Amino acid sequence: MNKIKSRQLYLYFLAIAPVGKLVLMPTQLAVYAGNDLLFPAAANIVLQSAVIFFVMLLARRNKSLYALVEARLGSIAGKLVCTLFSLFFLYAALLPLLEQKLMVQSVFYDTLPSTIAFAPFFLLSAYLCAKPLSSLGRAWDVLAPLSIAGFSGIVLLSAGGADFGALKPVFGQGGWGFLRGSAYTMSWFFDSALALSFLGKVEYKAGMAWKSALCYLAGGAAVLLFLALFYGTFAEVSVRQLFAFTKTAKYFSGVAVLGRVDYLFIFALALVMAFYCALPMQASVDCVREAFAPKNRILHNVLAILVNAGLLLGLWLLNFDFLSTSTAIAKTLFWIFPVFTVLLPLILLAFGRDRVQVS
Repeated sequence: MNKIKSRQLYLYFLAIAPVGKLVLMPTQLAVYAGNDLLFPAAANIVLQSAVIFFVMLLARRNKSLYALVEARLGSIAGKLVCTLFSLFFLYAALLPLLEQKLMVQSVFYDTLPSTIAFAPFFLLSAYLCAKPLSSLGRAWDVLAPLSIAGFSGIVLLSAGGADFGALKPVFGQGGWGFLRGSAYTMSWFFDSALALSFLGKVEYKAGMAWKSALCYLAGGAAVLLFLALFYGTFAEVSVRQLFAFTKTAKYFSGVAVLGRVDYLFIFALALVMAFYCALPMQASVDCVREAFAPKNRILHNVLAILVNAGLLLGLWLLNFDFLSTSTAIAKTLFWIFPVFTVLLPLILLAFGRDRVQVS
């Protein structure tokens, strides 16, 4: 079976995982933490990188999530854990999907009915979900340069219009702002849980754990740079600036002559985001497949269709209401994310350690 190369995994943590934090999270951080938005984001980035380090230690076992639990606690426990993570991935996918839908509707296709403009995404997603997670590496080889080019272009065009003095005074929002910003944006940081779904599909190399964590920190540093540019550009009105990465570069002085050249970079990031949004659904389908029917391709394809059709129907019934959904997921039920992204991965690490052999 083809496996994800170590290089491809590092590219994912470095260049693809950060893209999901550039759309509506900057605005939410500005609401909760004001000019101190860098600190809650940094706290979540450091926490996730630490858990990713420990999760990737499990890659040495060359076992999937189901196989790790099944070897220690039996098949029933393995199926239960995979089912719980499958449901969590579907839950975690809701906000990225709503973000992408709103961005596509508002930035690219504001004259088309919203459902028609966004529904084709689920065709792509169903196709990706029908593929094994081990096939992701080839996509990441292509998407990572696109992400780096798109992000670099937006940063370069935005830098001239940013006033970093807007980030002062430091710690002006106090501890409450930091706590709110950290807790209520955890819904954008579920990368360590996704790393669990990669187990058994990654070609392990020595040093993979610390290299993965380092790449995630580097990608997180890029997110922090963008947050500084975002708040430096809009300051107090940041709380009203949605779809952050589509806004900052339009104030580039050359736009009057060259036109909206920033759209080239926005399209690149939007393409990467489409694959990023499909990843939790792909991980969800893969968890069920591994636990219940690892060799049944028909069931795998049926699950891929059902998951995407079900999410499209569910979001349609919710009227694609980001405000109410994000309030419920990111504020009321935010505690679900640390349970699945921090607590359970660390518990699995304890169960996944090799037994000490006594001779």
